[in-house]
This record gives sequence, C-alpha cells and structure tokens, in this order.
Amino acid sequence: MRWSETKDKSNIVFHRKKVTVVGAGNVGATAAFLLAQKELANIVMIDVMDGVPQGKSLDMYEASPIQGFDAVVHGTQDYADTADSDLVIITAGIARKPGMSRDDLLSINVKIVAEVTKNIVHYSPDCVILVVTNPLDAMVYTALKVSRFPKQRVIGMAGVLDSARMRAFIGREMDVSIEDVTAFVLGGHGDTMVPLPRYSTVAGIPITELLSEERVQAICQRTADGGAEIVELLKTGSAFYAPGASVVAMAESILKDKKRIMPCAAFLEGEYGVDGYYMGVPCKLGGGGVESVIELDLTDDEKSQLEKSLQAVKVLMKDVDALEHF
Repeated sequence: MRWSETKDKSNIVFHRKKVTVVGAGNVGATAAFLLAQKELANIVMIDVMDGVPQGKSLDMYEASPIQGFDAVVHGTQDYADTADSDLVIITAGIARKPGMSRDDLLSINVKIVAEVTKNIVHYSPDCVILVVTNPLDAMVYTALKVSRFPKQRVIGMAGVLDSARMRAFIGREMDVSIEDVTAFVLGGHGDTMVPLPRYSTVAGIPITELLSEERVQAICQRTADGGAEIVELLKTGSAFYAPGASVVAMAESILKDKKRIMPCAAFLEGEYGVDGYYMGVPCKLGGGGVESVIELDLTDDEKSQLEKSLQAVKVLMKDVDALEHF
C-alpha cells in the first residue's frame, strides 16, 4: 500500500505559531512540554549546554504519539533557529540554592538575560518577551532596557504563579475543588508580595468571610514563602512544575489573543501611583502582550504593603542600572 495526498486543495494556508524557550532546565523544559501538549505553537528550545535542548526536545517529540500532539519541538544552540518567533520565554539563569535570596542571583542573571535579549531582538524583533528568570522584577526590567521594545511586549511571570500557590493553599485549607478557588497577589515577586484575601474567593465568596483572620494570614504568609519552601525541601534546585504551568497559562492567552485577566509583572507609568517600575498587577493579556492594567481599589493597609513591595523593587532596579551590561 502506498500513501498519497492531494495538495493545494484551497488557497487557505494555516501556520502554527512559533515559541522560543530560552533555557532547557527544569522550568524551560516543563514549559516547552506543556506548550507542545496544548499544541499552542511549534517550539524551539535553546540552551548553552550542548546536547541538552536537543536531547530533551527529541524526548518530548517521541512522547507525541502517546500524548497525541502534533506540535514540533526542536532543540538548538543556534539563535538563528529562533528567528521570527511570536513569543520568547526566558527561563535562562542560575536557580536559587538553599539560603540564597532572589536578590543574590542579581548580578549573574542580569548578564545572562541581557545577552539573551540581544539575540532575541536580532532574530525576532516583533515578538513578545515573557521573562521567568529570578529575581523576576529585575530581570524583566533588564529585558525591557536591552530590547527597547514597547513596554506592552515585555512581561514578567510572577503573579500567576503566586496566585496559583495561594489558590492551592486555600483549596487544601477548605477541602474544596481548586476549580472553585480564585486568588490575587500583587507587588514584587518575593518576600514583599501582597496577597489580597478580599479578592480571593471560593465560589465567589471572599475567603475573609469563610476563614478566621489567623488562617487567612497563615495562607498569605505561606504564599509569600512558597518558592523558598520548595527550595528548602529540594535542597538542590527550585520549583519548576508550577512555574512552567504558570508561564504556559500566560502564553496561551497571548498566542490565542484570549484577553484573560491575569496578575503579571508589568511596567507601570502612573497606575497604582507607581511610575517607571515593574510591579505585579492585574493585566489583560492579548496578542500584543499587556493590553491594559486593571486598577483595584485598595485599602490603606494594602496600599502600605504595596508601597513596601515597591521599595524592594526600586532597590533591585537601581542595582540593575548600576551594572554595565547595557
């Protein structure tokens, strides 16, 4: 039996979008595999480690007959292979080790992200950049400075992850389905993040009406410590399943122009009284990146917490500006 096909049945041509994942470590590989499973795009995974992106991408592709996806995953060391990407996800950088704060990563990862961004701009000048590397607020600021892209096209993944952690803790605390739980976390991605219990709900009911203040505060604290808790348990690495899933949720809204409302690290110019800094805020995510920022009415206490978070972000960005990688 011989297979044959008829070509040119119509003038309509369909093209799958293209996503580059920079970094073939745990977060990057998890994100690439989830993107492929959802068939959101063809994926190029690039890493400086020879053979690693090629081996992992081949392994993923060999899983496609079992998982039933047709997206192509290609591993490379050559940025030319990333040309004309619609979305570039930056996960490259060293991971936190026990006892290491996100701030300790700053100098090394600024250098990495700056170099990566230069290559991205050269080969994909029209893409949206989604940064995952920590310390997040400093890294997305680095990508903005180096790329000189419009602020809408340089976004940080933080609030989706932080909110997911909060949702998980609420679901477990109340023994309810995760599907009925929503949560919002604002501010910088770190110890000064601002969980918002008033805007966190179970089936639309604020958790402040369902749980004691003590339990609510315990959930908020565990949310802020979520990344560090996993680092401490793993001892030789950091979280990757939840970060990978979070970045894919954002990627889906961008690639499909879904216009979902998600907490993202966005560059603010007056919103929430913040001017010239990246902060985690609710955003409408569409095909061009951040289409708008949604401003919530905050209490005095929430405003105070957000200001404290802003001060921590300012320190990070000042340190970035002092480095000579631009």
